[in-house]
Amino acid sequence: MVISDLGTFALGLLALLLAGAAMRRIPVLARMNIPVPVIAGVTVAIFVGLLQRFAGVSVQFSAQLTDFFLLVFFTTVGLSAKFSALRAGGKPLLILCVVTVLLLVVQNAVGIAIATAFDAHPFYGVLVGSVSFVGGPGTAAAWAKEAQAAGLQHAPEIAVGAATLAVVVGAIVSGPVTDWLIRRKNLRGPTGDSPASWVAPGKNSVSAPTIPMVMLVLLLIVTSVLAGALVNQWARAMGLMLPGFLTAMLAGAAITNIGDAIGAKLDLVAVERGGEIALQAFLVMYLMSLKLWALTAAFTPLVVNVALQVVITVMVGIVILFRWLGKDYDAAVTMGGFLGFGLSSMPVAMATMDSVASRHGPSPKAFLLIALAGSFFVDLANAFVIKAFLSLPWLR
Repeated sequence: MVISDLGTFALGLLALLLAGAAMRRIPVLARMNIPVPVIAGVTVAIFVGLLQRFAGVSVQFSAQLTDFFLLVFFTTVGLSAKFSALRAGGKPLLILCVVTVLLLVVQNAVGIAIATAFDAHPFYGVLVGSVSFVGGPGTAAAWAKEAQAAGLQHAPEIAVGAATLAVVVGAIVSGPVTDWLIRRKNLRGPTGDSPASWVAPGKNSVSAPTIPMVMLVLLLIVTSVLAGALVNQWARAMGLMLPGFLTAMLAGAAITNIGDAIGAKLDLVAVERGGEIALQAFLVMYLMSLKLWALTAAFTPLVVNVALQVVITVMVGIVILFRWLGKDYDAAVTMGGFLGFGLSSMPVAMATMDSVASRHGPSPKAFLLIALAGSFFVDLANAFVIKAFLSLPWLR
């Protein structure tokens, strides 16, 4: 059964509404601080997996709108990024990048150790290391082809299974761990207790964006996506492959800062609302498309691997990153984003920080740091670290 784009979108919206109602009626879910799209998407994925297992019904969701909402979300991140705020990155951004590289190395070392313990080829350890956790399903599928070409016939199943488990578990873990750290350290955002302050710091009420402003934001989003596509064409001609969401985000950043330079201010309320909608739509449709039944292959080593990877990644985030960043509220939210992309994906990182900010207060600095490090640096660093590990003689 193939679900169309609109059908996938409609089912995603329905799942979001039902998950939101469950969050309001089941206090324990709200206290766990798991993003609503994660609950919605994983619930649908489990239901689809049960249909596949017991009824023999295969459900395939369309991915075109999913990819579109991903572009829209990162474009709104770019439109919200001010060059004046980049100066706040400085040393914290360097610290985040250094700790990210450390995490990549540790994840691969843990994966190789587990593969060796189960008498598997060490290459499998890299596949269930940073390839699956920081890289995600797309990166896992790409490297699985390389492993299969090298003679590891079960590489696709192992890689996809590890990445699927990483996405689900990472999405569930990152929010509650961040919320626990904030409560344990008694931290609070700069604007106090009002969740509405995330939209407009210092105000008790926020006027809705006007229709002309919403249309302008839509125009700027589309323009940014088109400009990013042109940059990608130029980059491919030069032999450089760049993620589409990255170029769209950079185009959005260029537009908003050019506007600032000429005195044309953009209503960030409309931009942020659009970004929140796009993020939730992407995440729920992406998660409900996961093929959870792929986890049946090598289930035991995968579970052992994910358990160790989660513990170690959380320890790196709390013991090293949180402390090095100053142990304040911004450091805690940044750590939550770090757990999001370190265990699951960038959208999960953003959803985790958005969920935490709505409860405890805004942290623009954390959003900026994670957007800069997680959207570009982490993928580049991951590629180099993977290559470095695979160049070791005993991994060939």
